[in-house]
Amino acid sequence: MDGSPQLPGVLADLAPLLDHWGYLAVGGLVFLEDFGVPVPGETLLIAASVYAGAGRLNILVVAVVAFVAAVCGDNVGYVIGRFGGHRLVTRFGRYVMLTPERIAKAEEFFVRHGGKIVTVARFIEGLRQANGIIAGLAEMYWWRFLAFNALGAALWVALWVTVGGLAGQHINTLYPAIQRYELYLVAVLAVLVVFLAARRWHRRRSTRNSDGGRKMGQ
Repeated sequence: MDGSPQLPGVLADLAPLLDHWGYLAVGGLVFLEDFGVPVPGETLLIAASVYAGAGRLNILVVAVVAFVAAVCGDNVGYVIGRFGGHRLVTRFGRYVMLTPERIAKAEEFFVRHGGKIVTVARFIEGLRQANGIIAGLAEMYWWRFLAFNALGAALWVALWVTVGGLAGQHINTLYPAIQRYELYLVAVLAVLVVFLAARRWHRRRSTRNSDGGRKMGQ
């Protein structure tokens, strides 16, 4: 598109998709991501919302397409988990980063927290993609899953469409500022990642030492 708004960072890589496929790209990627396929559905939704805010797409259509695709994608995941069972997920899950260990942890978490996790999972990377599959494996009632899933999808879409739309309306002001401070942001994120990794390593080491001390005392 001539005159398309510039998008910052990784969003710029998705601009050709929006230019060529528009709403179909939004619906397709959100749908695929929501039953475990590793595609940037959420990122494309944000990019499309920025486009819409800048007047290149219709913000209402973006929201409706994303909502329908999100609900349908999670329901495909639910069918896979409910009728394919653990055998199917164990066999093919590794291709979409759903290892048996991740499945077991997510299912345990899901069972503990019940329906509310279906809504919250929409905002958590990893759980968003496995949400429907885990609900199916746990044999949650479909109508209950559908209700919580639709609520989560509505909140998720509303958040990113609002944020992206506002950013698109001010893209000419925001983009130069993002470029100016991008390196500082990357540096801060790198420091944060190192800090979290060191903290996790320290906790694991403390746990091992504690377990070793208890064994020696027995």
